Amino acid sequence: MSYKLQFAELLPYWNVLLYGLVFTIVLTIVSTVAGIAVGTAGAAARTFGPVWLGRIVAVYVELIRNTPFIVQLFFIFFGLPALGLKLSETTAAFLAMVINLGAYSTEIIRAGIEAVPKGHVEAGLSLAMTKWEVLRHIVLNQAFRKIYPALSSQIIIVMLGSAVVSQISAEDLTYAANFVASRNFRNFEVYLLVALAYLVLAMLMRAALRALGRVIFKAR
Repeated sequence: MSYKLQFAELLPYWNVLLYGLVFTIVLTIVSTVAGIAVGTAGAAARTFGPVWLGRIVAVYVELIRNTPFIVQLFFIFFGLPALGLKLSETTAAFLAMVINLGAYSTEIIRAGIEAVPKGHVEAGLSLAMTKWEVLRHIVLNQAFRKIYPALSSQIIIVMLGSAVVSQISAEDLTYAANFVASRNFRNFEVYLLVALAYLVLAMLMRAALRALGRVIFKAR
């Protein structure tokens, strides 16, 4: 059995694949920024907030971490319209990824906060700083330095997991691959190319995050 590779068959669809790649990058960046913001708020609420708020955040975290991402995505895109909230494919994809990363980053950041010596917190409070000021100027700086490698890995995982959004026709890289494969039936070439694209993207993101970490934490 022989198979002749014909990557030239993909050339007419380069713009479709490029659009999917850009969409995946934008989806990852926006979801990362918003997801970490959600995670920071969730971690602060669980650590310093009132008990009732901490319990609500705990339920959110456990619900998301113990259900498949694709189910969360389908619930947002197919389930919410039953309640009168209809979202576009793109909006549903962004929302699902933010909610998912927010839950995971909540626990990662909370672990970093709890690793900060209590004496540092007490020192801040003894200087008449408010809890918010202690959190902002003392705790989060140290916490993010400690958990940055774990958080970077989680961001890469989220980027790779974004391929699932193609199931609701959000036009990411995997959706583009499915589209091209359905037109020219060169499945091997298409998915080999897309697999390499995800590999390169993950390696570039890891390098970029490592460099960003050196800049941020060296400056402090």
